Amino acid sequence: MSVEERDPVSGERLTGHDWNGIKELDTPIPRGVLLFLIVTHIIAFALWVLTPAWPLGKSYTPGILGIDQKKAVEEQLVASAADKSTWTKKIEVSDFPTIQADERMMLIVRSTGHQLFGDNCAACHGSDGKGRANYPDLTDDDWLWGGDVQRIAETVSVGVNSANAGSRIAEMPRFGVDQMLPREDVEKAANFVFSLSNPQFSQPANVETIAAGREVFLANCATCHGEDARGKQDVGAPNLTDERWIYGGDLETIITTIHGGRRGHMPTWDQRLTRAEIKILALFVHSLGEGDS
Repeated sequence: MSVEERDPVSGERLTGHDWNGIKELDTPIPRGVLLFLIVTHIIAFALWVLTPAWPLGKSYTPGILGIDQKKAVEEQLVASAADKSTWTKKIEVSDFPTIQADERMMLIVRSTGHQLFGDNCAACHGSDGKGRANYPDLTDDDWLWGGDVQRIAETVSVGVNSANAGSRIAEMPRFGVDQMLPREDVEKAANFVFSLSNPQFSQPANVETIAAGREVFLANCATCHGEDARGKQDVGAPNLTDERWIYGGDLETIITTIHGGRRGHMPTWDQRLTRAEIKILALFVHSLGEGDS
């Protein structure tokens, strides 16, 4: 086949290639494509000249514009650190009501607090603060030691059953394991406690067991939880009359808790976090709640 052969339909010259009867047209590259290639090459050449581009061993060509992204980032970091130092100092020296009344500081608290919470607390309490199995929900305003910001900050600082000398203490005796109560009394007390948050449980068939459980409760549990079972924040004893439970509120779990006891734990953060960070974290945790406690 001659390379001068032309397609009878379009009149375009053929390349001379033939694939099973299909002949290839020798059409030119579209001008738009050529123009695009020319423009991109011009832009690339201009960037090579204007900006850092070519490596030269330990250095590089700086370019006519002298752009230095490393220096720009370093300057941004210095400026950011200076700004952070300003508002960190302001939060550190301000009391909680002042911070809460300042919307700009609270914006910082919400953004920085979210990051601090995610880095330090979410593993146990969940990224949404709603807790996990055996770890408390921080969004329900049901607090062992009080839910005002100052008390939250204190708890974050000293921890629970931690190495800190001022640590919160959270431990319930093992009434069954240590034979402080016979199994029968453990179950009676559990029935009474379960009935407090489940009124429908009080039926003629078990009303005597519940009444007997109340006597066991008053003799062994009221010291911490109060005679009304609503808990005592000065000793970190939980309210047993609501439906909020750390370890579970079904009857079997309550029996297990009374029998084997419970011992909570939270690290002390006073060495890992700064004073300002603890205040930010306390304000953030407080903001997760349903209202002011």
